[in-house]
Amino acid sequence: MTTSSGTKQQTLAAPITFTGKGLHTGKFVTMTVHPADADHGIVFRRVDLENQPQIPALCEYVTDTSRGTTIEIEGVRVSTIEHIMSALWTMGVDNALIDIDNAETPIMDGSALAYAEAIRKTGVIVQDAERRFYEVREKQVYTIPEKGVAIVLYPDEEFSVSVHVDYNSKVVGNQYAVLIPGDDYAEKIAPCRTFVFLHELEPLFKMNLIKGGDLDNAIVVVENPVSDEQLEHLKKIFGKQDIRVTGGYLNNLQLRANNELARHKLLDLLGDFALLGMRIKGRVWATRPGHFANTEFMKQVHQTIRREGIKPRYKYNCRQEALYDINQIRELLPHRFPFLLIDRVFHMDEQSIAGIKNVTANEPFFQGHFPEEPVMPGVLIVEAMAQLCGVFVLSTVENPKNYSTYFLRIDNVRFRHKVTPGDMLQMEVELTAPVRRGIATAECRAFVGDTLVCQAEIMAQMVQNKEQK
Repeated sequence: MTTSSGTKQQTLAAPITFTGKGLHTGKFVTMTVHPADADHGIVFRRVDLENQPQIPALCEYVTDTSRGTTIEIEGVRVSTIEHIMSALWTMGVDNALIDIDNAETPIMDGSALAYAEAIRKTGVIVQDAERRFYEVREKQVYTIPEKGVAIVLYPDEEFSVSVHVDYNSKVVGNQYAVLIPGDDYAEKIAPCRTFVFLHELEPLFKMNLIKGGDLDNAIVVVENPVSDEQLEHLKKIFGKQDIRVTGGYLNNLQLRANNELARHKLLDLLGDFALLGMRIKGRVWATRPGHFANTEFMKQVHQTIRREGIKPRYKYNCRQEALYDINQIRELLPHRFPFLLIDRVFHMDEQSIAGIKNVTANEPFFQGHFPEEPVMPGVLIVEAMAQLCGVFVLSTVENPKNYSTYFLRIDNVRFRHKVTPGDMLQMEVELTAPVRRGIATAECRAFVGDTLVCQAEIMAQMVQNKEQK
């Protein structure tokens, strides 16, 4: 089965049950993956606990990434979910309910092969609902410079991944792995096993991890010569008498691919990226990825999606009569050319107001900002939103000409896109608390079309002019 690129959601044709021990807990677990309705997503259900609590497989619920990915809600967790997520998501399963009777998924042979084979054998069914896709619009980057970690997401028509790993290891060397549309995940990526360096084993045991790890479900990389004393110690740890080092690996006589470690890192990345909860149209380049970087990047992308998903609440119609035209605005605000930055108010209720600013090449600020590439200064976008807030509060008092509004605070300002000549700036201001003692707090947004260009939280105070006191 190739990687999934259809537009319709899918689920399993029938339930699948897996049994085995958890890699880190060492406890025996039974996990059954059930078909689920459209738009259900992939959800884990702890059937061993009272009320059978559920945890959606989403990046916002990731709480731990030490040698695996853990999701948790209110103290209920499921860990090492990356392999089953990788297989389900990449092989086209959008919706599934996963019943599990312990806190960790079964490690199987350290890869996603058993999962992929079972999914392929069982099959999937197409559902009557469209998939959600995140179409990458601009390059996004996540880095941990001190660890040499970098993940870059580029715009593209389809999803693809390139992974590069380099651990300064003479055994592993530089390894690359790719997954492109049309590749057979079950054959190319799923069989590749998890790995660990020999020098990491003792600390992991001391951290109470890898209780279920053995030489049948992990590749152990041996960088340096191993003494007889060390071999005896390893025999005790793993409960085996035939432990030996062959070709730089402990008891792993044959790798499943010459770049198996890079392919496994790609496998993990696919499982962690599935926690975005929607499919990606974009190209991924990752250097030394890991669970922490993968999931933190998905949280970053999730925030980007939330921002890009903010749309105008109110629709402007130039043919409708304005609530306040430019002359009425001049009656409320003391601002004048070149600092009056609202042309029209088209909506107002008890909590909100919306207005527009037509941005033309004749704006005086374009003479110096910038002559060759005119861009509306961000501070003036904020000022325009604040003036709209001023219209709102001044419209509530008698004799508004006797008052002016002043900034008290500006918080959480974000500039998302440039505003250039020819744009129509639509601004929306919503009070976040009732106006008290002339003080207004509001959430402000500015759009060009459906694109959010700026947002801010402001606090302003209405003050009586000196000559009126």
